[in-house]
Amino acid sequence: MSLLPVKDRTEAGDGGAEPAESAVWPAGSLEPAASSSASAGGPTPAYRDYLRGERRGRWLVIVSRIALLAALLALWELAARQKWVDSMLTSKPSQLAASFRELALQGDLWKHTWTTGLETIVGIAVSMIAGTAIAVLFWWSTYASKVLEPYIVVLNALPKVALGPIFYIWLGDRYSVYGMAVAISIIVTIMMIENGFKELAKTKLRLMESFGATKLQMLRMVMLPASVPNFIATLKVNVGLTLVGVVMGEFLSSKAGLGYLIIYGGQVFQMNLVMVSVCMLALMSAVLYGIVNGIGRLLMRKYQDGR
Repeated sequence: MSLLPVKDRTEAGDGGAEPAESAVWPAGSLEPAASSSASAGGPTPAYRDYLRGERRGRWLVIVSRIALLAALLALWELAARQKWVDSMLTSKPSQLAASFRELALQGDLWKHTWTTGLETIVGIAVSMIAGTAIAVLFWWSTYASKVLEPYIVVLNALPKVALGPIFYIWLGDRYSVYGMAVAISIIVTIMMIENGFKELAKTKLRLMESFGATKLQMLRMVMLPASVPNFIATLKVNVGLTLVGVVMGEFLSSKAGLGYLIIYGGQVFQMNLVMVSVCMLALMSAVLYGIVNGIGRLLMRKYQDGR
């Protein structure tokens, strides 16, 4: 197929053809001028419009979340002021702000928040380390997996609050909170990571087995790096579960922490204290979840880049 312009082909001897101003190019190809200008000029207008639409969508979601929260708080305050609800039972945002300021100035709120936060972080760390070690044991030894898995299933179905008095007797009022936190989250950690290992073993280990790799090599070079997304998902689940375990432990035995403040506020009928503690728990869970998301993005970037 000739790539000469129509005008040149006419002058070369095709007298019956009409001259044309533009060149004729093979189907599916781009003219050099057009492609070079597109690459030199950056994103196309359509792509820039798409990026602007994505940014507008993200900002719209953020603004909508803030507006929804503001509307709920305004409705709560209005309902309490108009006596639609009893503020002694439900409190109201203005009273919560005053109680928060008072507790913050006294220092009690930060002390109890730090106690709950430290217990939660320790519970997450212990659950992830111990749960991953047990999941590796189950993957490493089929015999151990077959023997111990029924007990894991039974422990997962057992109501963990029933273990609270046992932990209190065994560990005392301080460390029983850690026991509750680990008891709630470790079983889920084991089950999630073990299932991830089993899925990886079906697809990624056959080639290494054919080359005679040892289990330690497969674990270090394939299983653990490929399980990073599963670890992050398990960590996100453990944020909520461990916080639940910590608060349950503080309900039962602790003399400090946000769970203790909630129980104390309920006993003396101070709903402001209860609601401030609940709001601090919500804020703490959001902060922990954000930290886990940040760690997950860093690990996924490192995992995807192969470093």
